[in-house]
Amino acid sequence: MKKTLRAVLDFEKPVVELHNKIAEMEKLAEESGVNLTDDTKRLKKKADTLQKEIYAKLTPWQRVQLARHIDRPYTLDYLERITTDFVELHGDRFFADDPAMVCGLARIDDFRVVIVGQQKGRDVKENLHRNFGMPNPEGYRKALRVMKLAAKFNLPILTFVDTMGAYPGIGAEERGQAEAIAKNLFEMASLPVPIIVSVIGEGASGGALGIGVGDVILMLENCWYSVISPEGCAAILWKDNAKASYAADAMKLTAPDLLKQGVIDKIIKEPPGGAHWDWDKAAEYLKISLVSELKKLTKLTPEKLVEKRIAKYEKMGFWDE
Repeated sequence: MKKTLRAVLDFEKPVVELHNKIAEMEKLAEESGVNLTDDTKRLKKKADTLQKEIYAKLTPWQRVQLARHIDRPYTLDYLERITTDFVELHGDRFFADDPAMVCGLARIDDFRVVIVGQQKGRDVKENLHRNFGMPNPEGYRKALRVMKLAAKFNLPILTFVDTMGAYPGIGAEERGQAEAIAKNLFEMASLPVPIIVSVIGEGASGGALGIGVGDVILMLENCWYSVISPEGCAAILWKDNAKASYAADAMKLTAPDLLKQGVIDKIIKEPPGGAHWDWDKAAEYLKISLVSELKKLTKLTPEKLVEKRIAKYEKMGFWDE
């Protein structure tokens, strides 16, 4: 499904202009009966070549912009395309339900799985409802409740990371935001079922880590994943968040950088132009990787899963004793 973009980034404009020109020529050919097939083929080839050239040399800041693109598919968009029989579960059984965190049961091919994912909104009304994809403590507690159900019934867990961060409001802090995230990290480390984490957009700070501990970390190629946003880093280092592009270069937050550092395990390619250009194809690529990893992880015993997971995180970083 090719998308009609609601927003166009600066570096995308030449490609979008060519696509618009092609659409105009096809409409003219249909209305006038003039044969413009050769011309449209030539322009399509030119657009494809230009798109490949532009996206082959994206800067880290441009990838951050793509990860935030308003037309990018979110968790529920992927679930609609890669799962069947999705049943959403609500509430943390302590305080409230958090619409910024989507949890439930589903099936992906022959696998029954538990889903945990952060969900942004498409417009102002939905973003207010979803709190712009920034979970409150009850969101993380709901996620843990559902993940413990997965452990009880021996079901693999699929998490989808896409957040600007955990919500930093006063109410969230009063209800124990830091404790809720810390508890998720602690519990996820030892859950005796496969956990596959997919970074599908923004992966910011503890808000991402709260559902980010897993056996395999997948990351779509035009995403970012870091302890802080480029704007936040720039505000701290240069006292100027306008220098976010410089911070993005220094932070090594893109998929290739994180793969090299061993933070993630696999980069999932996106359709030409990025996931926002073709939701169906992006979902297809993600599903192929998820099913492949499920086939491998479900063969391991619970003890082996936990042992390998803990060893995986022990290898990260450098330290002296």
